[in-house]
Amino acid sequence: MSFMAARRVEEEEEAAAAEIHLPAEVDWEMLDKWRFFVMGAALFSGVSAALYPAVVLKTRLQVAQPPSPCLRAAAAIFRHEGPRGFYRGFATSLAGTVPARALYMGALEATKSAVGSATLRLGVPEPTASAAASAAAGLSSAVAAQVVWTPIDVVSQRLMVQGSAAAAARYRGGVDAFKKILCSDGLRGLYRGFGMSILTYAPSNVVWWTSYFLSQRLIWGGVRYHMDGGGGGELRPGQGTVVAVQGASAAVSGGAAAVVTMPLDTIKTRMQVLDDGGERMTIGRTVRSLLREGGWRACYRGLGPRWASTSLSATTMITTYEFLKRLSAKDGSV
Repeated sequence: MSFMAARRVEEEEEAAAAEIHLPAEVDWEMLDKWRFFVMGAALFSGVSAALYPAVVLKTRLQVAQPPSPCLRAAAAIFRHEGPRGFYRGFATSLAGTVPARALYMGALEATKSAVGSATLRLGVPEPTASAAASAAAGLSSAVAAQVVWTPIDVVSQRLMVQGSAAAAARYRGGVDAFKKILCSDGLRGLYRGFGMSILTYAPSNVVWWTSYFLSQRLIWGGVRYHMDGGGGGELRPGQGTVVAVQGASAAVSGGAAAVVTMPLDTIKTRMQVLDDGGERMTIGRTVRSLLREGGWRACYRGLGPRWASTSLSATTMITTYEFLKRLSAKDGSV
């Protein structure tokens, strides 16, 4: 055997010895589905309640005319409406979170499992197969969830802006808003901005899950270097380290997805909330309105609260999600 060939074998053996052995992944087939969906609804409802004020602030900033600085807008909500102002539409949002999350998680896990297995059978390398499965799962879960979430989004966002000058109508609550929108615009009114929601959340989920997978690999590379210290030993990080890496990867992914899709989210929100002289806002009309108000910078109003809420949401959601999967695993499957 030549020196170079022998050296390659030695390097491969060292790389294998220095591998990080993570806790086993909990696949879709291992889950107790009833436990998964019921406990998931409870856990994610708590996360949604903690992050809801940032969503309200982001929505107010996106539709504010004239635009207002973030801190001034938050102070105005608190001064005129009190803490309750930051939870306008929360009951409606929470009611839709349960079925939307169930669809999202079901489509996510089923697609990831199916696409991952199919790509591996085709001989695709494991890292590429995992990235492709993550992207496909993000796309399918976003589309599935929007079937339920778009009407909830329309109603809850109308309630969020109730205390501002941008409010097109006054509602006594979620049920009243639902009835009035249905009477005035029909089913089409409840699905206002559905296409734009797909265009917003589908790429957002693809960016999120793909960058989550890639950032995890990069962070684990750094962790391996730090923990190994050049010794080439076998590494078995504890559950705390695993959760920390997942949380950091999720924060990076959430921030990236927020920046990439912010203009689409602003257009979607305005289409669902505002009217132009009694006429429905189309994509073209919404874009022209934003450009008149402040150029392309207007498309990024509310980026701060959205970036913060998306990053925090991503971190808490992914750590909660991984915890949920382990709680929901069938006995003896892990």
